[in-house]
Amino acid sequence: MPAISRFPVAPYLFACLLGLFALCGFWYGLGKPVILPDAATPTHKLQCASYTPFDKDQSPFDQPFKLRPERMDADLALLATRFQCIRTYSMTGLEAIPALARKHGLKLMLGAWVNANPVDTAKEVDALIASANTNADVVTAVIVGNEALLRKEVTGSQLAKLILQVKGQVKQPVTYADVWEFWLQYPEVAPAVDFLTIHLLPYWEDDPKGIDDALEHVAQIRQIFGSRFAPKDIVIGETGWPSEGRQRETAVPSRANEARFIRGFVAMAEQNGWHYNLIEAFDQPWKRAAEGAVGGYWGLFDADRQEKGVLAGPVSNLPYWPFWLAVSGLLFAMTLAVAGRVSTTRAALVLPLLAALGACCVGTWGELARITNRFAGEWVWAVLLVGLNLLVLTHAALALSAKDGWRARAFLWFEARAGWWVTATGFAAAVMMLAMVFDPRYRSFPTPTLILPALFYLFRPVRVPRREVALLTFIVGAGVAPQLFQEGLASQQALGWALVSLLLTAALWRCLRVRHA
Repeated sequence: MPAISRFPVAPYLFACLLGLFALCGFWYGLGKPVILPDAATPTHKLQCASYTPFDKDQSPFDQPFKLRPERMDADLALLATRFQCIRTYSMTGLEAIPALARKHGLKLMLGAWVNANPVDTAKEVDALIASANTNADVVTAVIVGNEALLRKEVTGSQLAKLILQVKGQVKQPVTYADVWEFWLQYPEVAPAVDFLTIHLLPYWEDDPKGIDDALEHVAQIRQIFGSRFAPKDIVIGETGWPSEGRQRETAVPSRANEARFIRGFVAMAEQNGWHYNLIEAFDQPWKRAAEGAVGGYWGLFDADRQEKGVLAGPVSNLPYWPFWLAVSGLLFAMTLAVAGRVSTTRAALVLPLLAALGACCVGTWGELARITNRFAGEWVWAVLLVGLNLLVLTHAALALSAKDGWRARAFLWFEARAGWWVTATGFAAAVMMLAMVFDPRYRSFPTPTLILPALFYLFRPVRVPRREVALLTFIVGAGVAPQLFQEGLASQQALGWALVSLLLTAALWRCLRVRHA
């Protein structure tokens, strides 16, 4: 009875309610639907979308290379409800596309893949010419190569000669597609084409444009090209915005930003009478292997061919937020159960808030891993970091508990090994910091993994292996400035990673100052 009477019920319940409110607010804030004007309606179809026929478990590098006709048929049936045409990039494996396009009432911008291998290129071009002549009723234009100049696989003169070769054998207009700068760098290509196909991707610019400036940038480049290359038409052959991935300066990928860009662009293009093609029809997970998370999330539909809310209707940055709220709520309850009774008002106030913080960090890292991880090694790393956070959360919960019975024994076990958790945290932070400094382009910021251990061991330092942790402290701390220099101070994600890294550096430093008994 005396123990019960010392239990600070009122502060504990208040903190629990505050923690639950924070959990709900955090996940709902991430997933709250955004309302924007629709770009596509049942009575208004958009012009064109890039189409690659790969299912979510396929890539163009699969051997043997085998596409699924039933998938392509279903894809074009879906796209026909929103678009007037599709753009393709290669002839290999797409022999059935013209017939399927005809079946579903779609027109085609038919593309041939041009690379450094003249034999491969010749096969693609021959197939392009044959298909264009056989399917003149659905093929409205042919595209000889895509970003071959960007990849430095052909010269401008070689490309111009190839374009003229195709022009002499087809009746459709002939073009080439590349990032807008390369039309300026290789002026010998423009006279060969019937119209210019330019790629405008503000996220990928050398000077990335944030969502607030992206449409203005597109309009400026389109105006410049329209004036410079008149009377030839300008087709914006690729434009879009990623729904997931890392921030580049002020350019933030998200579903809401993708919808803002696409819907705003369509309205602007149709108001100005521009011809355009949106990239791309469906998310392509295979692109993540080369381009990181952002490469796989440019689709107007997801990889399962489900709506992302990009073209019409409400759009949510985190449609799975109820799931993560449930996971976080369960982890919150489990943390409180592990801690059990507390005996001080301070512990009663801190414990539920700590549990909520830990639950949010683990959930956020889980969502980040879901959208970014590509290989088995990355999944192993993600699971290990989840395990480390759970160990730290358990240690923190037991440190705040009344420490009676099995909890006292468990706390002593965790306390004796606390130096291991700190060292493991420092090692993980050092590895991730080195990656963010020397190979950051396609890496997402792993900030959620460090918040909990940084804060806990900052306020409650423990004894650690001094030489090892000193080296890790130096690596993490020294990496803050160069990674910020690379990313720029306008990147909130970079600033968040820098702040948490500094907190962890301070925590490691405090642990180094704890003397051994």
